[in-house]
Amino acid sequence: MTAATDAAEPLVDALHGAVTGKVIVDPVSTERLSHDRADWAPIGTPAAVVVAESAEDVRRVVRLCFERGVPVVARGAGTGLSGGANAVDGCVVVSLERMDKVLHVDPVERLAVVQPGVVNDHLRARVAEDGLWYPPDPASSPWSTIGGNVATNAGGLCCVKYGVTRDYVLELEVVTGSGELVRLGRRTAKGVAGYDLVSLMVGSEGTLGIVTEVTVRLRPLPAPRHTVAAFFDSVVAAGDAVRLVAERGLTPAVFELVDRHCLEAVDAWKNMGLAVDANAVLLAQVDEQGSAGEQAADGLLAAFEDSGASWAGRSADQAEAEALFAARRLAYPALERLGPVLTEDVCVPKQAVTQMLGRIDEIAGRHDIRIANIAHVGDGNLHPLLIVPTDDAAAPRRAQAAFDEILAAALALAGTVTGEHGVGLLKRGGLSQELSPAVLDMHRAVKRALDPAGILNPGKVFETAPAAG
Repeated sequence: MTAATDAAEPLVDALHGAVTGKVIVDPVSTERLSHDRADWAPIGTPAAVVVAESAEDVRRVVRLCFERGVPVVARGAGTGLSGGANAVDGCVVVSLERMDKVLHVDPVERLAVVQPGVVNDHLRARVAEDGLWYPPDPASSPWSTIGGNVATNAGGLCCVKYGVTRDYVLELEVVTGSGELVRLGRRTAKGVAGYDLVSLMVGSEGTLGIVTEVTVRLRPLPAPRHTVAAFFDSVVAAGDAVRLVAERGLTPAVFELVDRHCLEAVDAWKNMGLAVDANAVLLAQVDEQGSAGEQAADGLLAAFEDSGASWAGRSADQAEAEALFAARRLAYPALERLGPVLTEDVCVPKQAVTQMLGRIDEIAGRHDIRIANIAHVGDGNLHPLLIVPTDDAAAPRRAQAAFDEILAAALALAGTVTGEHGVGLLKRGGLSQELSPAVLDMHRAVKRALDPAGILNPGKVFETAPAAG
C-alpha cells in the first residue's frame, strides 16, 4: 500500500458513509473515468470516483471535499475534447452518468426537466413524442450528455439558425463549491430579478458549480428538411460559398463543411460508399414550410453554383442525405483510427471563413501535418483535426506548433479560440491571449466568489489555478 493510498483512506471511508452511489477506488476503473477524449491533455490520478445517484450525493461529496480541501472534478459521458473532465492528482471524480432521467416534459410551457446524465439524443427522442424538439445537437449527440453540453455551452449542427445550449437553459439546480444545493433561473417566459446566473454557469466547465438538474426550453418539431449539397475543389473555395450565402441573407437550418480527408476516413471505416470527386463538400438543410422551403433551397443551390461548385444539387433521396450527415457525425472517431487527433475549435466571423481555411491549409503545409476539416461553417465554427502519425517521432511537436498557430490566426481574424468545446486544459494559453489581464481578473474574482476553496475543477480554463480565499 502506497503513502498516497494511506492518505486517501479517511476520505474514501467518509465517502462510503456519505453517499448512496458507488465509490470506486480500483485503479483500472478509476483511470477509465478520469479523462475525456482529448488525447493531448494531462491526466491526474484521483483518490476515488463517486458514481452519484442523486443531487444529495453530489452535495455531500462536495461538502466533504470542501471541508478537507480536496479537488472535485465532475464528468458526464467523457466525450469532451479539451481535457475539461480530466482528473487532477488526489481529487474525487464525480460521475453523473447514472443521473439520467427525463423528469418532466411540459407540452404547454414547452419545457423539459432533466438530470445531467441524460444523453442529448435521448432527450430529443423523448420530447418528439409530444411533438417537441430540443435544437442543440453537437456531433456527439448520440453519446454526449446534457450536463456536459451545459458545461461547455455546446452548439452543434443546428446552431446556425437555432442557437446554442445557453439559449435553451431556463433553470439549473447546482451544487456550489461550498457544498450548497441551489436553484438558479426560473421557468417563466420573462424574469429579470437578479443577475443572470444561469448564463454564467452555462459554459463554466464545472469550475463554478456542479449541475444536478437542467430545465430546458423546447420548440415545436420542425418541418421536413430540404437538403442541398455541393462539391468544391478546395476548402477555400467552399469558404467563398459560405460568404456568398451570408451576403445573400440566407440562413440554413444546418450548414456544414466536410473535407475529403474526413469522407475517406469514414468510408474506410464504415464502407458507406461516400467517395466523391471533390476536396470539400458543403451540406445544407432548410426547414421552412411549403413554397418558402423550396425558395430557400433554390437560393442555396444558386449560391453554390455561383461560387464555382464543381457539382451542386438538391437531394431527392432521404437515405442519401442521411448518409452524408451521418458521415459528418462519424468524422472524428473515423479519423481517430488513423492516429492521435489534436482537435481545434476556433470560431471566426462568417466573412473570415475563407481566410481562416486558407491559413489552416498554409499552416498544415508549413508544419507537414495532415489537417482534416469539419466545420459548422454557417456560424464560422471550424474544427480542424490535426492527425499525428504514430511512426513519426517529431510529429507531436510539429502538431502542437500548428495548433498554436491556428489559435493565433483565429484571434488575428477577430475570432475566438473555442466556439463550443471549452477551454479545459488545451486552450488555457489561448484564453490568456484572447482576454485582457483585467478581464481575466474579473473571471478569477467570480471563481473565488462561487468556489471559495478553489476545489471545483482546479487548473482548468486558467493557466494557473485562482488562489483560494
